[in-house]
Amino acid sequence: MEGVSKQKKIIILFYSSWGHTETLAKEILEGVNKVTGVKAELWRVPETMSDDVLAKMHIPKKTDEIPVLSYDKLDELEKADGILFGFPTRFGMMCAQMKSLVDATGGLWSKGTLAGKPAGFFFSTSTQGGGQETTAFTSLPFLAHHGMVYVPVGYTFGKELFNTDEVRGGSPWGSGSYSGADGKRMPSELELKMAKHQGEYFAKFVAKLS
Repeated sequence: MEGVSKQKKIIILFYSSWGHTETLAKEILEGVNKVTGVKAELWRVPETMSDDVLAKMHIPKKTDEIPVLSYDKLDELEKADGILFGFPTRFGMMCAQMKSLVDATGGLWSKGTLAGKPAGFFFSTSTQGGGQETTAFTSLPFLAHHGMVYVPVGYTFGKELFNTDEVRGGSPWGSGSYSGADGKRMPSELELKMAKHQGEYFAKFVAKLS
């Protein structure tokens, strides 16, 4: 019908080992869905490690609650009006599971189907010096080669980004959490609040695009 705008879709694509990034993703989902005319979908990145290795690392088995974006479903990314990528940091860069998936997007790159789409990042690291900002920085070439538009959070989270009263993940590059060296620290209330803000902020950006 003329005059009726199509609902925009944002894909939140993530990998999570012990649940930290997944927790942020679900909070971001809530933030996105607060914005009228925008709807979010959660997708999980395929696991690349064997069951034996996962068991030795005490990584819990994933449920079927969130669908896996297998390599034969990459055209789902073409249908999105914006994409948020979430992943834990490995030595200051994105984890291998996410890298494996983005490396498989050559077909989309050859067609230019992701060009112009807004994108952002969120992350989890074990320590404060674990590389949340370097992870975003070293992930930018992926967006650049696809011609995607990086949408950082900036300082739109306001005074909370200047909060030094408690340990918290997240930065102008995107929301984040610290897991602790043993992985037992789950995202704090402040980290979840920033994740929800990122989702809402990103959705409003996408909603403005014609």
